Amino acid sequence: HKEYRRQRQMCIRDRVTWDVSTDDALPVLPAWASAGRTWAPDVSERADGSFVMYFSAEHADSGRQCIGSATSDSLTGPYVAVGAEPMICPLEEGGAIDPAAFVDDDGSRFLLWKNDGNCCELDTWIQIAPVSADGTQLAGPATRLVMQTEAWEGHLVEAPVLVERDGTYVLLYSANDYGSEDYAIGAATSPSLLGPYEKLPDPVLSTSSADDLYIGPGGQDVVSTPDGDVLVFHGWDDLFIYRGIAALPLDWEGAMPSVRLSTTD
Repeated sequence: HKEYRRQRQMCIRDRVTWDVSTDDALPVLPAWASAGRTWAPDVSERADGSFVMYFSAEHADSGRQCIGSATSDSLTGPYVAVGAEPMICPLEEGGAIDPAAFVDDDGSRFLLWKNDGNCCELDTWIQIAPVSADGTQLAGPATRLVMQTEAWEGHLVEAPVLVERDGTYVLLYSANDYGSEDYAIGAATSPSLLGPYEKLPDPVLSTSSADDLYIGPGGQDVVSTPDGDVLVFHGWDDLFIYRGIAALPLDWEGAMPSVRLSTTD
């Protein structure tokens, strides 16, 4: 898709100057969703050059968060929601948030998400399932990958991002309390897409490892550029008034990620 490639190339060349769009990418919510709690969009290109967006929204009948899909011929939308029911809505697990697409080397499409168990004193799991070729429907059962087990993770894991490096699948995720300096980014690796995944013992990026330059980092994504990978994430300002977006170089030793601190990005 020429427009997608053009915009992506502009971002790769700069990543400093941004134009904030005031257009609503999803102007009409699906019938199952209530307004006011729509977040965590994930957009990926489909084989035909069009785009699919996954999003979290409030399930009107239950009040839980569930995940829907929407499509558009343009990267920036507007997107039109697919179906009268959510794509993923495990109410018995507390609902679902934080969708993230992954396309394997053979073109197979998958979706990751987090069951929102911390809403109701349940475990939180990063999960993955295959999706249809058009990306809008689940095409198989979900597999649980990791849950909160480490002391630094607190009571939850969320915000999955999956990449493949040197034949190894690397799962990046956020954990702990989003509203505090304890929020941090972890990683787990596996030789197989569906696991089992082995966690790195310490966060890839945290308030302390960032020397307090970035407070409560999380909500990460990986952007590949001609100069190497970049970790894009958000974190708190010094007064905990707002969360801003930051970017740091992401280095690899085989499949082991490490963040290179920089005060200029």
